[in-house]
Amino acid sequence: MTYAWRMTTTPLSHPRAALRWSLALSACVAFSGALAAQAVPKGFTEVKPVRAASSGGGQNLQLANGQFFTYALPQGWRVGEDGQFALTLVAPDNKALTVMVGNAGVPINYPPAQYVYEKLMAIQPQGLQLSAPRPAKPIAGFAQALEYQVKYSVNGVPCQGMATLHVAPAYDTAVMAVTAALSEARQWPGYSTWLPLVSAQVAARNGAAFGARGVMQQNLRNSTAYAQAAKEYRDWSQKTQQAVTDQRNVSNERNNQHFREALGNVQTYNNPYDSRTPVELPNTYQYYWVNENGTYVGTNDPGANPNAGSTKDWRQMPKRQ
Repeated sequence: MTYAWRMTTTPLSHPRAALRWSLALSACVAFSGALAAQAVPKGFTEVKPVRAASSGGGQNLQLANGQFFTYALPQGWRVGEDGQFALTLVAPDNKALTVMVGNAGVPINYPPAQYVYEKLMAIQPQGLQLSAPRPAKPIAGFAQALEYQVKYSVNGVPCQGMATLHVAPAYDTAVMAVTAALSEARQWPGYSTWLPLVSAQVAARNGAAFGARGVMQQNLRNSTAYAQAAKEYRDWSQKTQQAVTDQRNVSNERNNQHFREALGNVQTYNNPYDSRTPVELPNTYQYYWVNENGTYVGTNDPGANPNAGSTKDWRQMPKRQ
């Protein structure tokens, strides 16, 4: 069973405006940019090289404090929105994010799936679908929780993830909060093992959070849930370590390249204009081209050629072997 309402009005929309700005900058958006569109060949999207990830040991979650919330922050991620009603964290490649958004004073009988749907609509997705709910473990300060699988697309890019609704009933109203972990669909298998856990590692440090006092008070540092999330994150970041050990006879450079590609969802390409310097690009597109000015563009169309109608000299980039 799926849910796909069309909303003409947005009840409980206080945090929605705050979310739209940050989420529009984040995962599952094709960052072509209106200003750059004229310089990019039709059918292509300009792409920036990905900074190489560290090839050291497993990375650790860091606890960070905002004005209203304490939260777990993966290495390299940034805060998109940190307000009284919403908190978003964005991946380094802008293709994944976590969301926490909530309200106090929600009518006690407000449809759970509709609340989740309304909050996720802040990212302006197309074809948003929620699975049938299943019981989940609520975060601290909440009594009940329901979990939904999420699918949608943005600018034609398939996306998916998991959203959990947390409810704290109080007389004739309730506090409702949504925690969600979202990414491009092609990256979700890697994120699914740990990002939903990380998205739930949030606790109020200010009694005014959500406009309700005394909700979500918890010491995350001593939380067993935080410990589990940190473990899953470390395991994920270390998943290529054994492969590096097993391939001792392979050069360190090649091992580090494989590590970065597995950990960072990137692929290494050769630059026809500078064969000495490999370039790491996100797995967003199957085919990449570069021009003499060092502008990189990507496409999933094997027949597309940016030289058609362009004054630049575009050369296709082969994957590095």
